[in-house]
Amino acid sequence: MKLYHGSTLAVKEPRILTILKTSDFGTGFYTTSSLKQAIDWAKAKKRRRKKGMPIVSFFDFNAECAKLDLEIKHFETPDEEWLEFVVANRKAVYAGKKYDLVIDPVADDQTITVIDNYMKGLFSAKVALTELEPQKLTDQYAFLTQKALSYLTYEGVETYEI
Repeated sequence: MKLYHGSTLAVKEPRILTILKTSDFGTGFYTTSSLKQAIDWAKAKKRRRKKGMPIVSFFDFNAECAKLDLEIKHFETPDEEWLEFVVANRKAVYAGKKYDLVIDPVADDQTITVIDNYMKGLFSAKVALTELEPQKLTDQYAFLTQKALSYLTYEGVETYEI
């Protein structure tokens, strides 16, 4: 299966970056199966960093073999378990089971606002999940271990205009 990573750098050799400790699933290498989402991420990083070009790195993910070898958590839809998992990771307090790979609906800017309001106590879990229902969430694949990264094969890179 094809996965994409949006950035301002070409990534030929994915690594687990410790600077992403408070991302949805903590330290890891994040990808998506949506080329459009990866392009949007790359453009957003370009705007935030104010340098470089939006770049998407392409990978082949050997999902069938990975399923046999990795600890994988797959959230099909945003539910209360997903919400609590994301919040615990964003707060850097997650102490549950360790996974090699987490697959889930990705948080876009609108989703982030809902989750932030939930984290601030402005929304209950039920309200937060109701707010998320109409959103068209794509996915993200968070590779959290070197073992998981071994199932990715670099295929190429493309640069996009902002």
